[in-house]
Amino acid sequence: MGNVFARKGCSSRVTEQDLAILQLKQQRDKLKQYQRKLTVQLEKERLLAKQLLKNGKKERALLLLKKKRYQDQLLDKTETQINNLERMAQDLEFAQIEVKFLEGLKVGNDCLKKMHEALSIEEVERIMEETQDAIEYQKQIDEMVAGSLSQEDEEAVLAELEAITQDEDEFELPEVPTEPLPVVDELKEREPAKAKQDGEILLA
Repeated sequence: MGNVFARKGCSSRVTEQDLAILQLKQQRDKLKQYQRKLTVQLEKERLLAKQLLKNGKKERALLLLKKKRYQDQLLDKTETQINNLERMAQDLEFAQIEVKFLEGLKVGNDCLKKMHEALSIEEVERIMEETQDAIEYQKQIDEMVAGSLSQEDEEAVLAELEAITQDEDEFELPEVPTEPLPVVDELKEREPAKAKQDGEILLA
């Protein structure tokens, strides 16, 4: 469907649709170039016809205006052709997008199909049943554990919970001192006095 062009170790696949779009755009650009050229020429001929009328050459001015009228029609046809080329190029580009979209859907459907084949309905039902059984089993264990405690056990559990709560309330951190810390010089002054006081205590 397409040609493969290699350049500097890289390859890009150009399809027939890509080439068709490129050719349409090239034709459109050529028509636009012709349109601009024709527009400039028509403006020159209009000014020339005006000058001929001033010079009294009415016949030549009339002939020139007839020619201009024909070229105006060509200009209109050119505009129509440009619009048709642009519309066709857009249609082809959108068709390519649709093809890629459908290809994406196909890949997604294939992946889903493989996943469904790997996990059948029966397998899903079995897993769901096992999960439900495990939930029911755990529920029964919870009910047995909850029902095995006597009234005395329940009261003991509540009392222990109350004791833990009180312990947490009674536990307090020491207060942070609010007085400023002594300076190094003050510490040095206090050390001899403290040593003297300690000596007196020993002698006593």
